[in-house]
Amino acid sequence: MKLNFYTTFLLIFSLSFVYAQKDIKIEGTVVEQGSNIPLEYATVVIKTNNSILTGGITDSKGKFKVEVPSGDYIISVEYISYKTKTFPEQNISKNIDLGTIKLALDEESLDEVMVIAERTTVEIKLDKKVYNIGKDLTTAGGTVSDALNNVPSVTVDVEGAISLRGNENVRILINGKPSAMAGFGDSNVLSQLPADAIERVEVITSPSARYDAEGTAGILNIILRQKETLGFNGSITLTGGNPDNAGFSAALNYRKEKYNLFSNFGWRYFNAPRTTFIDVNYFDTIEEDGSVSEPEYRRIIENQDVDRIRRNYNANIGMEYFLSEKSSITGSLFYNFGSDSDVSLNSSERLNNNIIVEETLRRERETEEGDGYQIAINYAKQFGEDRDHKLTVDFQFEKDNEDGFTYLNEDYVFTSQADAEAFQIEQEFTNEDQKEYLFQTDYILPLGKNSRFEAGYRGNFKNSNTDYQLDQEDFGTGNLAINDTISNIFDYQENVNALYTQYGTKFGKFSFLLGLRLENTQLKGEIDSRLTEEELIEAFGFPIDTDFDKNYLGLFPTVNLIYNLNKEDSDVEESITLGFNRRINRPRGRFINPFPSRSSRTNIWQGNPNLNPAFSSTFDLGYLKRWEKFTLTSSIYYQHETDSFERVQENTGQQTTDGIDIIRTIPINLSSNNRTGAELGLMYTPAKWLRLNSSFNFFQFETEGEFNGVDYSAKNISWFGRFSSKVTLPYAIDWQTSAFYRGPSQDAQTDAEGIFSLDLAFSKEILNKKGTLAINVRDLFNSRKYKATTTTDFFERYNEFQWRQRQINASFTYRFNQKLNKRERSGQKGNGGDNMDFEG
Repeated sequence: MKLNFYTTFLLIFSLSFVYAQKDIKIEGTVVEQGSNIPLEYATVVIKTNNSILTGGITDSKGKFKVEVPSGDYIISVEYISYKTKTFPEQNISKNIDLGTIKLALDEESLDEVMVIAERTTVEIKLDKKVYNIGKDLTTAGGTVSDALNNVPSVTVDVEGAISLRGNENVRILINGKPSAMAGFGDSNVLSQLPADAIERVEVITSPSARYDAEGTAGILNIILRQKETLGFNGSITLTGGNPDNAGFSAALNYRKEKYNLFSNFGWRYFNAPRTTFIDVNYFDTIEEDGSVSEPEYRRIIENQDVDRIRRNYNANIGMEYFLSEKSSITGSLFYNFGSDSDVSLNSSERLNNNIIVEETLRRERETEEGDGYQIAINYAKQFGEDRDHKLTVDFQFEKDNEDGFTYLNEDYVFTSQADAEAFQIEQEFTNEDQKEYLFQTDYILPLGKNSRFEAGYRGNFKNSNTDYQLDQEDFGTGNLAINDTISNIFDYQENVNALYTQYGTKFGKFSFLLGLRLENTQLKGEIDSRLTEEELIEAFGFPIDTDFDKNYLGLFPTVNLIYNLNKEDSDVEESITLGFNRRINRPRGRFINPFPSRSSRTNIWQGNPNLNPAFSSTFDLGYLKRWEKFTLTSSIYYQHETDSFERVQENTGQQTTDGIDIIRTIPINLSSNNRTGAELGLMYTPAKWLRLNSSFNFFQFETEGEFNGVDYSAKNISWFGRFSSKVTLPYAIDWQTSAFYRGPSQDAQTDAEGIFSLDLAFSKEILNKKGTLAINVRDLFNSRKYKATTTTDFFERYNEFQWRQRQINASFTYRFNQKLNKRERSGQKGNGGDNMDFEG
């Protein structure tokens, strides 16, 4: 039933005149029938002589407690879109516990309700910060990667790489688990999923023992919108933009008492032009005999323009079935298909004494098609009346396949060499097949009212097989023939078995969570190549193991503490948190494969199969204070990492057929990396029509180590900051501005300039608030460009890179049959930190 204004008025009025002395307590817990999900803000009404005496509302766990004098009372429990539960009149002369009260859906009232709540911007948990970004206008029509770039502590660089506090080794999870939706070791799929699919992002800088120990920076857990609302409802979004950007996405949900059907669908076509400018000056080198060797060319300038066409399709369908009031099983299937086409023109000018002596044009046509799917099954069992006493079992299987074809052709535009050799036409064929199995079980045992014990197992088993074939032109016949010295098959496995246990408790204002995780990691790889060991050393510049099998056994302790400074009868929330964790960074994929990329003849990327995992230990001290209109979050952190990964650039000692030195970028294990940083976040809502949000992150990386006789020790100091404002204009038009600046940074070889970008967005609710029109401009000033200078003993290189140009998008979203969203309602109240939410 629905509470009307008259009932609410009588309840509030009667509360003002209730007896001053109350001796008897009436308490209980209100949950949804079938799912046993607690119902927050359910209303408890106490009546006597058919008039309201007093009442109360339930908390986030569905619990309530009302005090009354002894007497005869009728008790009713009411909740929007649910059937009212009424207890017959009874005499109450002592404390009474009504136990668990289960409310059933009122099917007839569902169509009368539409509640779309604006969530709290941030919630502080014991081991995480939760950012609700569903109302971010600047990401309308954008992707998950776009949305992540607006989350404090997170940056997405011009190439799409995701960093947390400036560290790229961040673990991406979807709904708490590794997922095909997050890609296999990269973030490509995140640039395809629509941002509207996200409900919230959990930033976990001090992960508990339940989480996989992978990711020295921490974890980003992306929670998608699914199986949350009641009855049948859905939303459809259409998007168009420039450069070419067209998309369609839909989210449909149908929920009954015994089951819940959920789905997300998306299609996107877009063109993302990319530009690269490289200017390299080569130095004289001193040979072993003391003689000076001059380079063939003093300076080489490259300009590359790439048209990138992307077509992506994804679908996620699933069903949750309630086997009983205490158990459920959920199954889902995710499928993704992508078809990409790139056309690249790379102009290269060779100069001596600032005079162009040669110019070439390199043409590259690349196509790639790939599909992937994930099957996931979850079983959950609740024991007894305590919903926190439960067992969950998960199984996931993921498969991904990509087929790539590249055609390369380079010709002279101009040359001063009469006998210049022609360039070979090349064709590349790449097939990459990846599989992953996940087995996981977690058991949670409440110990008393405020304590909890957890234990579990997780097994991750991944296999990646890359088959690479290079065909090159035979000048004698004009035909293309396989180059079997470069063609290869690289088979790589990563198997991780883990056991964990953790214990959390709360007493008074103090809470803690202690955990220990034991992980065994097996990294196994086999390179099938006709090159001999000596030829491999000559080709790669260092010895490599073509058949390796490495095992690592590690203990990963975690400690999370929180102390609430809240004063009684105060609306101000205040807390201090302290976290410690040990984590691992496992090399994978592109970082391991030693066969170099060939998109440029002179600047290549090369993996390193000799990489070992890096281990880190991190301390994090945080402070939160929340007033009625103002929230402050802050933290300082320190991390010590051993065998840390560092990308270095060096001269390979090899030259192209026309005498140009080949420069490679290669990842290596350095001896250590110390990171120190501080964060500050401010959120201020001075009026209903204005909301301000800003964050600042400062960090310093200090590396020590050497490779091939070169010392790469260095200090890197940088920072980034964000500011956003949301203003409600006349005619209920929302205007949002978001500014981002990343400060300059340095490492052992490279100085990078700062990057600034500004996004604007406007939106208007229409069709009785069932529809939303939005327009946004990402990177208004077209300034999001990476600019850096790299200096070594052999060369100095300036690089300017723009991954995506200014983007203008318009979108229309239509919501139909949107029902009351219980989790949105339960999120309206700030969480402060006074909670026992330990889940990973």
